[in-house]
Amino acid sequence: MTTPAPVPLVRGRILAFLGIALVALTMRTAVGAVSPILGHIVADIDIDHLMLAVIAAAPPLVFGLSGLVAPPASRRLGLEGALLAATIVGGLGHLLRAIAPDATMLLIGTVLALLGAGSSNVLLPPIVKRYFPDRIGTITAVYVTVMSVGATIPPVVAVPVADAAGWRVSLGIWAILAATAAVPWIWHLLLKGRHVENLDTHARGLEAAHAGIGARLFRSPIAWSMALLFGATTMEVYAMFAWLPSMVTQISGVDSVQAGLLLGAFAICGIPAALIIPGLAVRSPSPSPIIVVSLGLFVVGFLGFLLAPTAAPLLWTVLIALGPIVFPLVLTLINLRTRTQIGAVALSGFVQGIGYAVGALGPLVVGILRDVTGGWDVPIWFMLGILVFSIPSVFVLRRPRFVEDEGQLAGR
Repeated sequence: MTTPAPVPLVRGRILAFLGIALVALTMRTAVGAVSPILGHIVADIDIDHLMLAVIAAAPPLVFGLSGLVAPPASRRLGLEGALLAATIVGGLGHLLRAIAPDATMLLIGTVLALLGAGSSNVLLPPIVKRYFPDRIGTITAVYVTVMSVGATIPPVVAVPVADAAGWRVSLGIWAILAATAAVPWIWHLLLKGRHVENLDTHARGLEAAHAGIGARLFRSPIAWSMALLFGATTMEVYAMFAWLPSMVTQISGVDSVQAGLLLGAFAICGIPAALIIPGLAVRSPSPSPIIVVSLGLFVVGFLGFLLAPTAAPLLWTVLIALGPIVFPLVLTLINLRTRTQIGAVALSGFVQGIGYAVGALGPLVVGILRDVTGGWDVPIWFMLGILVFSIPSVFVLRRPRFVEDEGQLAGR
């Protein structure tokens, strides 16, 4: 596929850039806003342990569901309309959580907030492909970095706001951010056709030719390798977020304060990768070296905890935290391995839907293995074993092929 000629950033795209950045800032607020203030919430409304467990497990499950919801929404409403709808649904979820009189309404609000965020996850890659086909690496790096920064904000401000104004205000303020993120897309829909060029004739022909690509992805080696790579990485990340503090206090001999600092280091290490990897993926002839480096980082980090847990827990943590460099890589490849916006939407929904659904199993399986065995050796070996599912992507994705072309070849 011919690389699009550079287009001046100011030609009808500033509004889209602002909309992408603001939506990215909202996409993790639903995840991190509740857990820091659970004490405030349970002191006001009755929530049993089962409901708390369901709310805690909701993010990856709802993100996986979003992979099924977002593609048909984009076909019905258009990319911009679907992204606007997702932002509104997310804001409504934040409001429902803020006014929840009981645990059931809190759960409903949580699901809606996560559904809006998860649908935005799916829709942003094709939005980038639509407005910035010549700057996919740069804009992907920007929005993934903003998303990572946005994930750090709720845990920092949730407790101070709850202490000063109550937990309902602490949850409700994120609806304001969602409303702000909706403004550029409302503006776009009002001005549609004036400031953004329509698809040219050739592009419209491609979109029409590949309109049925969604069903074909289940037979696509590219789609499955990306989904398994994303899913394996998501399992590792969610498992570590859930269990890293417990693991390092028990096998590395650190106290609870140090364990919290290690978890913070684990979270922060994703930001440099978000800045660097998308541009590197666009410029590199193959993403396979990046995937191999990711696997190596995971392996060395986990083996460090397995063989020498007290020697350098910070080093082992940082190595594992750098392993998910394939997360921004996959988000970039969604655009690099599709010819059309329809293909990007379908592939994004497929990869993230399966990936997050698989990722939800990570904390559960690791917790069960820890309880059954009474130690961390088996859970760590399990997390090493998960990496096997990433290996096919090293070979399948090494060449610049497109999912639309796979369907054509299969039909010959």
